[in-house]
Amino acid sequence: MSEPGTDDPKPMQRQEQAVGVPPRSASASPWGSTGEPAVTASPRFAGPVDDSDALTRLHPNYKLLMRLGALFAGLFILVLGIVADGAMQAAEFAVPFGIVSGIALLLALFIIIRVPNRRYHTRGYQVSSDRLRVVRGYLWRSDTIVPFGRVQHIDVDQGPMERALGIATMTLHTAGSHNASIKLPGLGHELAIAMREEIRSHIKREAL
Repeated sequence: MSEPGTDDPKPMQRQEQAVGVPPRSASASPWGSTGEPAVTASPRFAGPVDDSDALTRLHPNYKLLMRLGALFAGLFILVLGIVADGAMQAAEFAVPFGIVSGIALLLALFIIIRVPNRRYHTRGYQVSSDRLRVVRGYLWRSDTIVPFGRVQHIDVDQGPMERALGIATMTLHTAGSHNASIKLPGLGHELAIAMREEIRSHIKREAL
């Protein structure tokens, strides 16, 4: 029992549990920094979100997916460099063999190692009770806000590689011609399904 005049943080927590309300969390967002659901099995959207707040990162496996794509692009560039080297030697250009291949190798390594990391860390999202904000891009940055009231229907898609990595792409189709479809890739599949159902529930409540 607490002494009179001392602060006891437990009574409020016990009172919330007594009426069936889960204790308040210190985090304002129901999703963690990796894009995975927080401890609650049924996610609930946060309240108003400030645009200056930190973005929620996408699933870590999305970086792996981008790296696999960069690997194929890097190998293609390297093969082109080797072919160009061979063609220059056959045409007797005064260029030592390996110069073009070396440049192609450096470019391929940059694409494979650096580009996926940069793309991953410049992408994210914020979700609140009435809107979704999607941010992406490094050189050409895109910052899109989608009010749930404009959403007409929602798709959750998985390609073969996404299915193997347990991630999915959620697409929000909105009214109007500009940015009529907003894609949010790199979500955990279960999270994408939960977000789709929450947005659909919001739309139904707004329609009543």
